Amino acid sequence: MIKLTVTEKQSLKKFTDDNYAQGSFFWEQLMKNKDVKVNGVKIGEDVIVNVGDVVCYYLSPKQEEKPAFHLVYEDENILVADKESGVNSEAVFAELSRKGEYYFIHRLDRNTQGLLVFAKTKASSEALLAAFKERKVTKLYHALCFGRFFQKEATLTAYLKKEEARPLVRVYAAPVKGAETIVTAYRVLDEREETTLVEVTLHTGKTHQIRAHLAHVGTPIVGDMKYGNAQKNRAYKRTRQCLVAKFLSFECAGALSYLNGKIFTSRFDPM
Repeated sequence: MIKLTVTEKQSLKKFTDDNYAQGSFFWEQLMKNKDVKVNGVKIGEDVIVNVGDVVCYYLSPKQEEKPAFHLVYEDENILVADKESGVNSEAVFAELSRKGEYYFIHRLDRNTQGLLVFAKTKASSEALLAAFKERKVTKLYHALCFGRFFQKEATLTAYLKKEEARPLVRVYAAPVKGAETIVTAYRVLDEREETTLVEVTLHTGKTHQIRAHLAHVGTPIVGDMKYGNAQKNRAYKRTRQCLVAKFLSFECAGALSYLNGKIFTSRFDPM
């Protein structure tokens, strides 16, 4: 059993997704069996929880052991985690924070696997945030896409705009009011019967950029339920995007300069 206290009014589902990955993994089963209590009352459906509410999750030992992430690297300044698919980045941070002090630096989409870095001191947090802001962090992604790319390697430019009513973005070939420029580079790694494996480099970092931009050029990521090909996803029985934050490296000044030249690699492949 794990006991957590609510710090912000929200739905129980959102609280679980952001604070307890194992509870998120087994949400439907927990609700069906009423294995969650809020202030001592068994809960069998999503409800609103308020500041100060105490939430208890009753999972089996096997369920509790299901990993949300794998440790890649840790020292006195940073921790690099390899996030599983189906896990909010916030839940990884919450799990770490229950064991010590950490600083949230960046995030991945829930169903994107791969590398996340967290700071362990205020100074390293400031250094990492500066490196991200100054584009001195290299993140390479691997994506399995439907279709073929016109070129084996290219840098794509388009314009991305967030929708106001839904958590979606739209990509346009030409500038439109309210849209931001996005630049996405790719390199073909392998061509299969109906799919292509590519390495992707972000030159801008916008919400859902890789997923939306690749779909915009006619090569949606396999399993992408927001921007992908629904018919082919069903045929391939994929419900999560085949996208991995595969490699991570830094170009930092000062106290974190010892990290320069290190390349961290995810265990996951977008198969």
